[in-house]
Amino acid sequence: MERPSGKELALAPLQEWGEEEVDGAVYNITLRRQRSQRPGPGRGRERGRGQAPDPGRSEDFVHYRTCKVRALRAAPLERLVLELVRGDHEQDPAFVPAFLATHRAFVPTDRVLGLLLQLRQAPRPRGERQEEEGQGHLDGSQEQELRALISVLGSWLLDHPQDFKDPPTHSNLVQVCTFLRWAAPGGPESQEAERLLRHFQEEEEEEVARTLQEEEKGTKEALEVSEPSHDESPGSEDPLEEEEKQRKKGPELLDFGVDEIAEQLTLMDMELFSQVCLWECLGSVWSHRDRAGGLGSAPSVRATVAQFNAVTGCVLSSVLAGPSLPPPHRAQRLEKWIFIAQRCRELRNFSSLRAILSALQSNPIYRLKRSWGAVSREPLSMYRKLSNIFSDENNHLNSREILSQEEATLISPEEETAPGVPPLFQKVPPGPIPYLGTFLTDLVMLDTALPDLLEGDLINFEKRRKEWEILSRIQHLQRRCVAYNLLSRPPVLAAFRAQRPLSEEQSYRLSRVIEPPAASCPSSPRIRRRISLTKRLSAKLSRERGSSPSHQPGDPPSPSPSPSSGSYPPSPGDGDPPTTSPPPSPGATGLGHKGSLELSLGAEAPELQQAPASPGSSARTPHHPRQQSPDACVIRVSIDHDPGNLYRSIWLTSQDKVPGVILRALQKLHLGQPQPRDYQLFQVLPGDRELLIPDNANVFYAMSPASPRDFVLRKKEGAQSPP
Repeated sequence: MERPSGKELALAPLQEWGEEEVDGAVYNITLRRQRSQRPGPGRGRERGRGQAPDPGRSEDFVHYRTCKVRALRAAPLERLVLELVRGDHEQDPAFVPAFLATHRAFVPTDRVLGLLLQLRQAPRPRGERQEEEGQGHLDGSQEQELRALISVLGSWLLDHPQDFKDPPTHSNLVQVCTFLRWAAPGGPESQEAERLLRHFQEEEEEEVARTLQEEEKGTKEALEVSEPSHDESPGSEDPLEEEEKQRKKGPELLDFGVDEIAEQLTLMDMELFSQVCLWECLGSVWSHRDRAGGLGSAPSVRATVAQFNAVTGCVLSSVLAGPSLPPPHRAQRLEKWIFIAQRCRELRNFSSLRAILSALQSNPIYRLKRSWGAVSREPLSMYRKLSNIFSDENNHLNSREILSQEEATLISPEEETAPGVPPLFQKVPPGPIPYLGTFLTDLVMLDTALPDLLEGDLINFEKRRKEWEILSRIQHLQRRCVAYNLLSRPPVLAAFRAQRPLSEEQSYRLSRVIEPPAASCPSSPRIRRRISLTKRLSAKLSRERGSSPSHQPGDPPSPSPSPSSGSYPPSPGDGDPPTTSPPPSPGATGLGHKGSLELSLGAEAPELQQAPASPGSSARTPHHPRQQSPDACVIRVSIDHDPGNLYRSIWLTSQDKVPGVILRALQKLHLGQPQPRDYQLFQVLPGDRELLIPDNANVFYAMSPASPRDFVLRKKEGAQSPP
């Protein structure tokens, strides 16, 4: 059968071949097809005779050359370190950056550095005596290893300088400086090491001086302290009086323009995000932040969390200020925050954008139906569109796609020569600044789903590669952030920092003072009916979970709890649903009979955590309990070699392990006497690929969230068929 001219066979460029074990290390083998054009016999004769080839003839044929590519999958620590120096980095270019970014998850820096420098024992300094004895010379392979070692250390110093910060002596960095003075005297790597050591030492000196000044200031204030006057009430718990005192000190944040506020929020977010240490984002680090011994861990990530919660708290306190404020005036504050959120979207600052939306969707603000009813149509429509960005459907697919599109956006030709933009970023706009919680959740999922060690106590480096895929994207976004050209405005920053945050109890108490529970918005006549339906559904779900709702009559269900100052949304590694919805803490659900605040400690139904696109809008049909939610989904499972290709749908939650999923699938497929241990579960990926789910893994976290939720059961080799 002849193939039409100009047509080529559709061949996959990569093909998984299997595994290969070499010197105790396991490699993944991939066959890569590379195209090479070869002339046909007729073309060769024409060229030999000096004749020009006829372009109309197509006697050339396409030749493919198959190359074998090895990528390290698992190995002991010593073998991984050896691969840094002796590995083929052209075949596996991601190995070195993946190792340097993730090594602190399984080995400390000093251990890696010790193993690295042992590979290249430095000879005595070159001198006359050494030259006479013929020592100090390196052969070709040693010289190549030395260059590779210098290159690795240079990349390490540039990309992860915090790994070498070990006050007060910085012994690891001193050791690197000593080695590079011998191996690369005057080279860029040696200069970078010396510069970094000086920088760390200067930071220490400044910190010591700052500590002494604070101690002296504290001692002086303690000597000058006097008893407070009777008219002062430092222990007052009334947030209204304290808010009035704060307002008299200077201008409020909302007194400034929309552009000024949004730009200063972006400037603060940019500075914090660019300083995030990649290894602190790893799931094994971030998910253990609240456990014993984790206090003070991941400070750079905690700083971004604190900023996120500060923005959320600022929105809450500014909107809820002034209980006697008429609804139209409070609506103006809501509108201004919506415009600030829109400006953050234009600046590609998704961190503050989500923080503002989180506050507007929180229960104390969302329940202000009269205020929302006075919001104009244009900002309300803008609010709906912005809220759709962070929809949690399909694992927040919408926000992920928008972020990817923003990363790929190029600047227009007339803006390429914008003043103040570094030449490297002339062709790309600044940012975007992402919502870091999405990446943290993905990394926690990876850490939960994949084991650290494989059989034989081999380090599972395939897990580190997957983590590096996420960390490399964070690193790329950090480098894009330096293109922002924003000027600091101290008055705006001072007003932002002067905004006193409210606790959850204070926020909800103020909200109930502003609009008592019995109040309802005339423009939303069907709100009461929607509340009733949702309450009945909530009560049913609560009975099933062994808890009871605590809503007061007249209060709407909490669409999203009030934000707290503790952390981003709970991470799946701590036993919570894997959601990055804005509210990070349990929300206030109502007041008890004695007037004390009752917090819902149980897991709320997923549908009750979703804020509608616009508070005060018309009624919506409540979600069915089996709809897609952040911690549950529907998957389709079939069995291999089934001629009918029959699928069965299974409701999968974040608590389901592989044996239970296999057992339910076998029961639905009506197989007699099913034995889950005889089967393996695979997720079907695009491109005729499959993902093996480990036998004892959590299926919800182990599956690929970006791929279709189609699975296939395949009998293990040697397993007997059921009778």
